[in-house]
Amino acid sequence: MIKFLRVILVLFYLVAGINHFINPDFYLGLIPEYLPYHVLINFISGILEITFAIGVTIPQTRLLAVKSIVVLLILFIPSHIYFIKIGSCIESGLCVSPWIAWVRLVLIHPLLIYWAWVVRK
Repeated sequence: MIKFLRVILVLFYLVAGINHFINPDFYLGLIPEYLPYHVLINFISGILEITFAIGVTIPQTRLLAVKSIVVLLILFIPSHIYFIKIGSCIESGLCVSPWIAWVRLVLIHPLLIYWAWVVRK
């Protein structure tokens, strides 16, 4: 079961990382206004997600990659809070009910952290 969860995690972060380059507008609106260099932040986030996904596939780097995913997810928390603060809707981007944004922050985000931690073995 762990191997299956690991494969799905790797695919999840590879797709998410690649999507930063295919659909950057989706992510740019999620970056809080108070942060500079939105395009660079998006680019680096995509590169890191791809790099960490690949790292999970290599037994020698798996633990470091998993820890890095956990740190990256923690660094994304201000983005989730910002999304809630702006009403859970980005013009010509992601637009959901506020309760969905809260579920994403309070339930889904911790589950993503837990999922990464589980596949470290």
